[in-house]
Amino acid sequence: MKITAFFKYSVSNLILLISFFSFTQNNFQGKAYYMSKTSIDMNNFGRPGMSEEQKKQIAERMKSMFEKTYVLTFNKTESIYKEEEKLEAPGQGQGGRFRGMMSSFTGGNQYKNIKEKLLLQDQELFGKQFLIKDSLSPIHWIMGSETKQIGQYTCFKATATIADSSFNFTRFRRPSENRTNKQDSTKTKEPKTIDSKKLIQVEAWYTLQIPISQGPGEYWGLPGLILEVNAGRTTILCSKIVMNPEEKDEIKKPSKGKEVTQMEYNKILENKMEEMRENFRRRRR
Repeated sequence: MKITAFFKYSVSNLILLISFFSFTQNNFQGKAYYMSKTSIDMNNFGRPGMSEEQKKQIAERMKSMFEKTYVLTFNKTESIYKEEEKLEAPGQGQGGRFRGMMSSFTGGNQYKNIKEKLLLQDQELFGKQFLIKDSLSPIHWIMGSETKQIGQYTCFKATATIADSSFNFTRFRRPSENRTNKQDSTKTKEPKTIDSKKLIQVEAWYTLQIPISQGPGEYWGLPGLILEVNAGRTTILCSKIVMNPEEKDEIKKPSKGKEVTQMEYNKILENKMEEMRENFRRRRR
C-alpha cells in the first residue's frame, strides 16, 4: 500500500512538474471555452399590466440572447475573449429590431494585458464602431479555502464585491411607465445614469494547475485561471480547455473604431438611450 501511495504521489508531482515547465515556454498558449447564462428579472420588465404568462413567453423568446458561448485564448500575459458565432434555430429570428438593439449592448472582442494593465474592447453602437481603451481595474479578491472539482481541475474559491457592469434596461423605461402622482411631481427625480451601478457579489473558482492570472470577461487577478464565475444573475462556466494547441491563434489587440474610455462610452450610450426615449415620446403624441 505504501509503495502504491508513493507511486501515485510521484506521478502527481511529475504531472505538476511537466505542467509547470509547459507554462514557462515562450510560445505557450491555451484556450478555454465558456458558457455564459444570464437570467432575466421579469418583475421590472415589460409594460404595466402584463400577465405572468406574457412575461414567461417573452423570457423564453429572449433566452437565446442571454445564453452565449465564448473562447478565451491566452498566453502568460495576454488574452482575447471572443463570442462564438452560432446559427439561429428556425423561429428564433423573430423580433429583429429588439435583437438588433440588444447587439448594441453586447461587447465585441475583449483584450486584456495583465503585464501592461491594459483593457481594450471592440464595441459597436447602432452601426458606429468604438474602441474602449482603459486601465485594467483591479479586483480585490478574498481568498477562500473551499475547493471543488471542475472537470479534471481542482479549483479554489475566491469572492469579491464589484460594480455591476451589466446594462439595466429598467433605467430607461418608457416615459408612460415612469409617471408618478401629481403630489409627487414636485419631488426631485434622481438622475438615471449608466454610471450609477449597484454593487454585486462575485464568486469565482480558479485552478492552480493553470497558473495564469486570466479569466472570462473582465475577471482576472487570481493566481490561476478562473473556470467559473457567479455574479448577480450571470453564471459563466468553463466546459473545455485546450493547452498548447497545434495551431496557435494570434492574440491581436483590437484597433478599429473611435477610441474612448469606458466612462466616455457610458456617457455616449446614456445620450443615445435618452434620444430613443425622446423619439418614442414624440411618436406617442
